[in-house]
Amino acid sequence: MDLDRSAWAAGFSAVALDNVTREYPYASHHTTSGPDDRALPVELHPAFATSYDWHSSVHMHWLAARLVAFGVPTDLEARITSVLQAHLSAEHLATEAAYLRATPHYERPYGWAWLMRLAAEVSASEAPAIRALAPGFAPVVEVLEELVTRWVEGAAHPVRHGVHANSAFGLLLVLEGARTLGRDDLAATVERTTREWFGDDAGWPFAWERSGHDFLSAGLAEADLVRAVLPATEFAPWARAFFAQLSAGDAVLTPTIVRDENDPQQVHLFGLDLSRAGAARRIADALRAADGEGVGGAGVGGAGVDVAGLLDGAADRLLGSGLAASVGEEYYSTHWLASFAWDAMEAREHAAR
Repeated sequence: MDLDRSAWAAGFSAVALDNVTREYPYASHHTTSGPDDRALPVELHPAFATSYDWHSSVHMHWLAARLVAFGVPTDLEARITSVLQAHLSAEHLATEAAYLRATPHYERPYGWAWLMRLAAEVSASEAPAIRALAPGFAPVVEVLEELVTRWVEGAAHPVRHGVHANSAFGLLLVLEGARTLGRDDLAATVERTTREWFGDDAGWPFAWERSGHDFLSAGLAEADLVRAVLPATEFAPWARAFFAQLSAGDAVLTPTIVRDENDPQQVHLFGLDLSRAGAARRIADALRAADGEGVGGAGVGGAGVDVAGLLDGAADRLLGSGLAASVGEEYYSTHWLASFAWDAMEAREHAAR
């Protein structure tokens, strides 16, 4: 199977376009305030009332914007750009920002994280028509900084599991977005929180991972975040301790089994493979870079295990496992998976350079 982005860009573009224009079915997570609170999703969320639910709509808009910058067939580029311009208007984004401010726990932290990533993508896009949308994101970024700061300052512990509320995954996307957008205070807040929440972790029990509907590896998501925060001289010893229990053949390194592809929870496991593929590549890349900087044994874990080698060796198997479902017929898969696949492909190509 060809794992290069160029082989999948057109297919992913068609999926993204279908998703960001499909209004129903839509799983609204709006908390009604009374019998007259009956607004349609598009009234509550004029930017993100597609692609089955709010957070999936956000990250499929991110994928659409990313694909335009990457380069796709001209007809698809024009259609995608037109939809993004219509959905991501300043007026629509102001409505979304107001909703987040009024409901401060809504989509925490997963939806926040993808929205920060989308804002950063638009701001830095090489496509002028996409980059022109950046000013409209100002109120969104302001409220996200407020919400994230309030959240981490008020929480003594992170959430460590493999679905939406995972703290490490959310913080990583927020950190990347904050750095791109020049939100230095927010980036510093995330860096400080990462050290406080995860800096002393060691011996992560990878053998315990994978429940029946995870789409994240809690351990790899955490290590991926710490990689982005710590300098090589700190990350290498942290990783040696953290990966002390990782062994060849562990389930975390092998593709999942999805027996019912029509089950919306089971298909999370396709996303698990894709998200693990991206995280594994970035972690292995960081460990090898640390070795290159003279941090001896950076990629070696407990009992002399070559952590970087294990992660790198598993990444292509994991990436290949979830790709077909990203462009398949089942909407429970296609409304979100391609964004994780694209992220993993980018990590793969970065590591190959």
